[in-house]
Amino acid sequence: MDKTPEKSSNDLRELVYRGVESDELDYKAALNWTGMSRAARAKIVRHCIALANTKGGYIVVGVGEDASGHPSVYQGLTPEQAHGFDPSTAGPFINRYVEPPIDFTIERPVIDGKRYAIFVVRPFKKLPHVCTASIENELQTGVFYIRTTDASSRPAYRAIEMQALIQRSLRNQREELGRMLRGILYENRSGLQESATTQFADTIASAQVFFRRRKSPPPGMPSLLLNLSVEPPTYNPEAFTLSHIRRAVDNAWTLLAGSEFIRFGDLSKAYLTNVSLRSLPEKQLKMWQVFKTGLFHYIEYLEAPDRRVSYENLVKALAEAVSFLGKLYAELGYAEELLTIRLTISGTENFSLRPNADSDEEFRCRIPEVRIEMRRSAADLATGFETHAQRLIRECCERFNLPEHYLQNLPRLIHAHLERR
Repeated sequence: MDKTPEKSSNDLRELVYRGVESDELDYKAALNWTGMSRAARAKIVRHCIALANTKGGYIVVGVGEDASGHPSVYQGLTPEQAHGFDPSTAGPFINRYVEPPIDFTIERPVIDGKRYAIFVVRPFKKLPHVCTASIENELQTGVFYIRTTDASSRPAYRAIEMQALIQRSLRNQREELGRMLRGILYENRSGLQESATTQFADTIASAQVFFRRRKSPPPGMPSLLLNLSVEPPTYNPEAFTLSHIRRAVDNAWTLLAGSEFIRFGDLSKAYLTNVSLRSLPEKQLKMWQVFKTGLFHYIEYLEAPDRRVSYENLVKALAEAVSFLGKLYAELGYAEELLTIRLTISGTENFSLRPNADSDEEFRCRIPEVRIEMRRSAADLATGFETHAQRLIRECCERFNLPEHYLQNLPRLIHAHLERR
């Protein structure tokens, strides 16, 4: 019997209905693993290798294409088909043709009454995966497959693609060696250190003081103070070099060009401090920093004329934030590490949320501060950012007592906005 936790089904629901293949997501129509030809299985192997050699990602089995070629036919799997996608059966076959073995799991969630099989493929940690045997036209011995932005899984035949694989491998190994050395150097002093939570909180408190000394809302303009932070599981003051941080931010922003959360001007004028990459835009009431510890912190005064907050603006801001953060922590090389995401909006008591600009209807927050916290692995944040953005926005709107029916279109709003980026 499949044991798929309800929470897992909820998290994977967005993947099934996303409807667009990418470098992190592939769809397959309903299949039966035990009844598939060797070549058909090899195609799955190729996709797994390509995803693992790129960012990691998902293969959703049970979604077919419509007449236009879009993956929007939600077939699901029969019990027999679903049973065939057993990790003990599929796993040995897949890793028989790849070295080193791929780290993946197979989830079989029930979504809207239909069973799906979803391969959850994690990015390689030390060495990229190479195909070790040929199968017809699907697999070639000695080839490193990669996943491209046009949703194809093909050999890495360009020099720059091979170079990227090698660089990522070297970076991962350097970071692992660094963690080992830091553990040896600090193991006898660990008892003297404060908890990571306290140290990150101190860093954020100092950043808030710095920000408030330099920025303030216009006199008489009602405003809220938003703080958004992402904390790694451990505190290491030298986890990253400043050049590594700048490169990661540049790469993450490139994937979200056009974002209002972090604008091009913010990025181009960002500067290095002793401990962070900092942006303090001249004409904006915000600041963000990425610290050498791996901590991300964003702070902004949200102007709210007439003490009203726009639902649409809130959706856009938080959706872009979560999307950027997923890409940033992937670029920083985090994988299974558990990240803590904290959102705080201060001064919210008696401020209202307006669900529609054309409507006079609004809903009031009755508490002085909105506080939301969630923990997600870096890989989960990167591949399921729309789902996590939805949760963050939903919880924020609940604090403003927004009725549930206004949130029914939230997944569509998030997806549509991020697609335009």
